[in-house]
Amino acid sequence: MFFQLKNRNKKIKELRKDRSLTAKELANLSGIDTTEILKLDNQKLKEITESEKSKLLPILRGDYLD
Repeated sequence: MFFQLKNRNKKIKELRKDRSLTAKELANLSGIDTTEILKLDNQKLKEITESEKSKLLPILRGDYLD
């Protein structure tokens, strides 16, 4: 919850780069096409849809590492 509030004005590309992930790696981990990730790169976290957000947030938070 705090991750989303703290980072809602950051672009997806910034959050992805903070985790040192390429677009292809993020696509493989989330199940979203690479082209969709590239389209989302220039959007802020608060601007993407809930379905995409639910797939991306655990990866951008680092939950997959636990």
